[in-house]
Amino acid sequence: MSKTSKRQYTNSEKIKIALDAIKGELTIAQISSKYEVHSTQITNWKKLAIEAMGTCFSKKPSPKTNEDQKLIEDLYKQIGKLSTECEWLKKKSELFKC
Repeated sequence: MSKTSKRQYTNSEKIKIALDAIKGELTIAQISSKYEVHSTQITNWKKLAIEAMGTCFSKKPSPKTNEDQKLIEDLYKQIGKLSTECEWLKKKSELFKC
């Protein structure tokens, strides 16, 4: 007995197939035979793609996370510390100039 394995499609392949279905230039049956994918699967991918397109434009840019804010604060503290040390070293080096 031979085992048949299901073909795994990459995200880019799914997108290409879903876009073909959304365009409507070919029927679902034609797309199904072209890519060797079941028509139900094409319909599902098409529905998912349309839903994703609807939500991608409605999202507002997410505010910076707490981790990002913490990192920025730490970096500003480090910049301040290094600037202070640099100024202090400049003053001390002037004392040793001939």
